Amino acid sequence: MTSPVVGVAPETGFREIVALLAEYDITGVPVVDTGGRPLGIVSEADLLLTLAAQEDPGSLLPAPGLTRTGPGGAVTAADLMTGPPVCTTPGTSVVAAARLMARHGVKRLPVLDEDGRVFAMVSRGDLLRVFLREDRVIRREIVEEVLGRIEGVSPAEVGVEVDQGRVVLSGTVPEPYLVPIVLNLCRSVDGVVSVTDRLASLRGFGGTGAEVTTVG
Repeated sequence: MTSPVVGVAPETGFREIVALLAEYDITGVPVVDTGGRPLGIVSEADLLLTLAAQEDPGSLLPAPGLTRTGPGGAVTAADLMTGPPVCTTPGTSVVAAARLMARHGVKRLPVLDEDGRVFAMVSRGDLLRVFLREDRVIRREIVEEVLGRIEGVSPAEVGVEVDQGRVVLSGTVPEPYLVPIVLNLCRSVDGVVSVTDRLASLRGFGGTGAEVTTVG
């Protein structure tokens, strides 16, 4: 996520919003009330719709429709915004945030603190950047933070190979029920693209015993 967040008030004008997007090299801003709580989002697409609706006698294409304006023809954030916005929290996983964006067809999510105020933004680019994590960093997290914290699992007994975010797990765990736990936790590690299961348990193979690759 990106913090601190650049937000605007409902009365912020069209040109001021355009200037903010250019100054901070962003593609959208949250519209917040006086308490910092989200009311909506103004994106480049919203601004372009307003621009496209302007009179152009030389154009052969029809205008897309009228845009809302305030008194005297002023166009403000309140006129432009799409709301209410789809929001998330700091504890939301990357996968859950991506699914939230896909489900609602949005490109960015305001991140709210415990009081419901916007303090950061997450964009699609922010989510995709987790896949730039180095393989050695991913492997170390799996060994130390995942395998090292599952009761009964010895990191020394589990082989972990990571190549371009693709994880291959081999070796043994004590009980079959631990196999899906290990796999699910490894899939949740930021930067993991897929997990290939070559694990066996000391009481028999986990799952069917066949190699299985799943996308995280």
